[in-house]
Parts: sequence; C-alpha cells; structure tokens
Amino acid sequence: MEYCWGATEVLAGLGVAFVVVYYYFTWTFDFWSSRGVAGPKPEPFLGNFRELMFNRTYMGDYFKRLYNEYGDEPMVGVYARRTPVLMLRDPELIKNVLIKDFGVFADRGITTYAKIEPLGQHLFSLEPERWRPLRVNLSPVFTSGKLKEMFYLLTECAEHFEDFLGTMVAKSPELECRDLTAKFTTDVIGVCAFGLKMNALAEEESQFRKIGRKVFEVSLLKSIRLKIREATPWLYKLLGPFMYDRETNDFFIGSITETMEYRRRNNIKRNDFVDLLMEIRDNPEKISQIEMTDTLLTAQAFVFFIAGYETSSTTISNALYELALNQDVQEKLRQEVRDQIKEHNGSLTFDGIKSMKYMHKVFYETLRKYPPVAVLMRKSVKEYTFPGTSVTIPKDTRVWIPAYAIQRDPQIYPNPEVFDPERFDEEIHKQRHPAHFLPFGDGPRNCIGARFANYQSKVGIAVILKNYKVDVCDKTCIPYVNNPRAFLIAPVGGIVLKFTKV
Repeated sequence: MEYCWGATEVLAGLGVAFVVVYYYFTWTFDFWSSRGVAGPKPEPFLGNFRELMFNRTYMGDYFKRLYNEYGDEPMVGVYARRTPVLMLRDPELIKNVLIKDFGVFADRGITTYAKIEPLGQHLFSLEPERWRPLRVNLSPVFTSGKLKEMFYLLTECAEHFEDFLGTMVAKSPELECRDLTAKFTTDVIGVCAFGLKMNALAEEESQFRKIGRKVFEVSLLKSIRLKIREATPWLYKLLGPFMYDRETNDFFIGSITETMEYRRRNNIKRNDFVDLLMEIRDNPEKISQIEMTDTLLTAQAFVFFIAGYETSSTTISNALYELALNQDVQEKLRQEVRDQIKEHNGSLTFDGIKSMKYMHKVFYETLRKYPPVAVLMRKSVKEYTFPGTSVTIPKDTRVWIPAYAIQRDPQIYPNPEVFDPERFDEEIHKQRHPAHFLPFGDGPRNCIGARFANYQSKVGIAVILKNYKVDVCDKTCIPYVNNPRAFLIAPVGGIVLKFTKV
C-alpha cells in the first residue's frame, strides 16, 4: 500500500530542507567576529555582496565605501556569499602579503577550468606550482633591453595610428576614445609580441580586435555566466559544454599553433613572444614539472594579448579624458612631447619617451585615479598570523587589497578627485608607502608586462597630443561613472571627446 504524504509532512520536509540550506549558507558567519576582526553584518545567502551580485555597484566603488567606513581598522572581514574574505587597509600588512611573506600568498585564489576555459590557464590565474616556472621563463621578453630592441616596431604602429587618426578626425572630430585607442594597442601587441600585422586600424572587423572586444564586453548574459562560475562551480562544470567559447578558443589556439609551425618550417626567428614560447616548448627540461601543451602555451599568449591591449587602451583613453578636463595640464604635456621630438630629430624614440618626466607624472596620476584592476586578490596556502596582531587565518583564506580605494584615500592623496600630476613629483612619491600605489600590484606576482604597458601608453598619448587638442563635447559623460558590470574599470557611456588639429 502506497503512503501518501500529507500537507503537514510536505511542509515539515520543506522546513527541514530550508533549515539545512540556511545553516549551510550561514554557519561561517562567525569566522571574522571570532577572530576579533571588524566588518559589516552579512545577509543569509548573499553575505556582504548583494550590490556586487546584482551589478548595482562597481567593485572598486563598493570596497572604497567599505574602506572609508572602517577607517580606523587595519583589516575588515566580509563574506562573498558564505566565503570569508579579508580586506586589508594597513600598508605594512599589505607589504607583508605582497612581498615579505609572499610564499604564503603566492596564490591569487582563482579557480581554473581547463576543459571549459582552456585559455584561462595563464600567468594571471595559475596556481603557484605552474605559475613560478612559467614566470621565470617568460620574464626575458619583458626586460628593458628587449623593449628597447623592439621599440622601432612600436613607433611603426604609432605612425600608422597617426595616419588613421587623421582620417577619422576628418570624418568627425568627435570620437569614442576607448575603441580608438584599443585599435592602436591591438596593433602594437600583435606586431611587437607575435610578429603579426594585425591591421586593426585599417580593418574595422579585424578578427583579433573582434575577439578582444568580445572578451571584455559588458552584457547581462556574460554577467550571469560569471555569477554561476563564482557562486556554483558544480553547476558551471555541469553546463561546461554550453559555457565553452568555441570561437575565441579555436581562433587563438589555431592562430598561435599555426604561427609556431610556420616559423619552424621556414626557419623564421623574430625574437618576439612567440619565439620564446617555441623555445619553452622545444626545451621541456626547463620546466620539467609542467606538461607544456600547445593550449597552455597559447594561454600565455592570450593573456598578454588581452591584458596588453585592454589595460593600455583604457589608460590612454582615461588620460585623454582627464587632459580634456584639464587644459593647462594638456598644454604643458604637449609642449614636453614636442620638445622631446624636436630634440630627437623629429622622431619618437625610446630615450625620448624615457626623458618625458611630466608625461610620467600624467601617466601615474591616471593610474592612481583609474587603476585597471580595482582589487588585488590573494589566497593563503597555509595558516598565517598577521605580524603585530592576534589574527590568525587558516589555509585557503582569501585576502583582498583594495587598490582603487587606497589610491583615492584623502589621507594619502588630498583632494583625490582632482587630477594633479604633481602628486608624482619624484621626491613626493618617494615619501609615500609603496603599498599606497598599486596599479601593477607589487612583489613577485606583480604585472609582468608593466614596463611594456608604460611605454605603449606613453607613445599613444604622445602621438595624439603632438597633433591634436582634445576637449570635452556634448557627448562627453561628466562626471565619470564606473560601469558596475565591468571587470576592468570602464565608464558608463564610454569616453567621447572632440579632436582639433593644432
């Protein structure tokens, strides 16, 4: 005889299920209070990340508010749904995590899914075991000497960019800067890193530009996909076949593999990033602890491409935005650019860019206000007690550093909303704690391409300013509002400026 559940039993069963789920999502909520760490009260199922989960606030703005609310605390404890996260405020503790005790925090805490995201196994995301040998073997391509050798390629791209800009301004003086500068940086990365002619400037639908734009596009579908990845990894794995980006993966893996094989067959050597990847693949004894597949090698090329073009193009466009709002700064920088070009026989040179001290101040002040990555993420690989405190965290605890909030702290940078390049006068900058300026991170796991980004961005700015005045127009969004759905800092509505020949 079958037993039929009555309404009371069904409700009781649902009640028990709810209690179990509720307990699962809240039992960690005494993690920080039990350790004496201050922080906001978390909500069941959401933790402290309601605004972030529903894309109501940009991550940098959220942590800036939290940073300001707990101004007297060296650290603040929050919860990403049910996962404890420690936000550091004290610069010495930040220095310990990034540098002094780096061995404990060598992991970024980013989970990689090789089958779903084969190109996600790159230097930025990899666990320490694979990151260390790869970092050592990839570093040679980013030395100052190597950059000086390939600088002529950068200036060649700059000349093409100059011609392209002239054509665009002739059609319409009001241009969307983020897309404009991304075309320049796509060409630079393609030519300097991979020995390819991208033609992103000439071709409106360059495949590399199309893929790059797709990676960083802001959409509801992409946001939902990211939320599933973060909140329910098991569901993300289950939906793996639907999450696999065949267009991006096939294009990049195919392009890099074909390029390497073509060079091998034709004995071509260009001393660029692809040659370095080929050397690593052909000499596996250098990284004996890692299986160097074509996919893993391509992932390193992929991250260099997307980081190199997107972060630099964002920085150039943000600099132009501030220069348009601060005409005195723009005029002073333009004069420096023209003086250096004149001094070097009418050309942009490696030494000329290096000599532009005011350009360096403008570049750093742009990165202060608009660091591409708002929060630096680390995860402990073993138990750790923070020096000078009684706070001990277990293995696998997430520790986040709010770079955006730190660089807009009025106690460190008075009137932080004001764009003032003189903050980076050499003597003034030296007096600040190193942990108070982190656009490229710090320590062994800082940005490997920081030097390349430095020169690429400055060349882009110089090429524009030597010929054009940039100004705001009716389409310019003032004030600058951070897009809450963007991973890297980006404004709502883009950056539209007016270009006038000078």
